[in-house]
Amino acid sequence: MSNFSHYQAHTGVNGAPGKFFKSTLFESPRLLLGLNCLEPGQAHHAHSHAGQDKFYYVIEGEGVFSVGAETQTAGAGSVIFAPGGVEHGVANQGAARLVVLMGLAPWK
Repeated sequence: MSNFSHYQAHTGVNGAPGKFFKSTLFESPRLLLGLNCLEPGQAHHAHSHAGQDKFYYVIEGEGVFSVGAETQTAGAGSVIFAPGGVEHGVANQGAARLVVLMGLAPWK
């Protein structure tokens, strides 16, 4: 895997109904970076990662993000942080694809 990449080379649509598209950009024992592409109406339901912090950076579109008890709509350029063990999720309630860069650390 190259050390250089453009995010658009990693976007796509999952062929399974209701499932969003995920692509790994970079992975090491310390960090996972990936893209999540959610089409209108798709969601990544609330979940948590024990001992792993997660961030989302919105590249395209707009999503409704939840972190713990807080819910907020966030668009391109927004950063969302979910500390380890805190439930978080995202839903695309808009009319366009939502593309988010996602990071999870520590990874392994």
